[in-house]
Amino acid sequence: MGGIVDLAGQTVIITGASRGIGADTAREFITSGANVALLARSKNAIDGLAAELGDNAIAIECDVAEFDQLKTAVDTTVDRFGGVDVFIGNAGVIDPISRMADADPNEWGKVIDINLKGVFYGMRAVLPVMKANGGGTIITISSGAATNAIEGWSHYCSSKAGALMMTQMLHKEEAENGIRALGLSPGTVATQMQREIAASGINPVSQIPWDVHIPADWPAKALVWMCGADADPFLGGDISLRDENIRHAVGLV
Repeated sequence: MGGIVDLAGQTVIITGASRGIGADTAREFITSGANVALLARSKNAIDGLAAELGDNAIAIECDVAEFDQLKTAVDTTVDRFGGVDVFIGNAGVIDPISRMADADPNEWGKVIDINLKGVFYGMRAVLPVMKANGGGTIITISSGAATNAIEGWSHYCSSKAGALMMTQMLHKEEAENGIRALGLSPGTVATQMQREIAASGINPVSQIPWDVHIPADWPAKALVWMCGADADPFLGGDISLRDENIRHAVGLV
């Protein structure tokens, strides 16, 4: 079984916290003792989740495609909890799925704004706070799509490849300043995004039976584990939740 990671008194920001992996991750971090800032565009959803989680959670409406909103969210979190120890860049979209020849250029660009620019904006917003406090952990939700071309996903694959490079760059530039940079590639997870993928019918991923997808609390538990020293050998790269050794280390097997 994986070791328990005690995050009592630490503060975690989670983007895309309104549902799926983000919401389950918030629950896991609260269980580990952390303060949690829930960021999402869906204010009603994160207000409800914050009410469920209690006084150690705060809901902040935020569009990660806008740097100023992320900067404000970080400042709000610091004002409430005194700092930021962990930043989880989870916000991401895949819709609309289409072949490149049929893609709407504006909609394609909006996915890049969220999945790629949003990752950079989060890193840029939180880095000054973490560096001033002597370090922190920045984890980006990655994907097998970062290294594999998948039909109909040109926007998603390109954005995830760029996000993986940013994790590598962050490690190269900031490890000496105590910044732990990692990515989590969770595999296919039973979330709304998977329903959108299935509805597209474009590629083999859309044909995967629903009962094969892992539950959202698996990557949530992995993200808590990644905040501990046992994940240090993976700094600067992606951890794959498809790896049975990783599942065992997290305590999922």
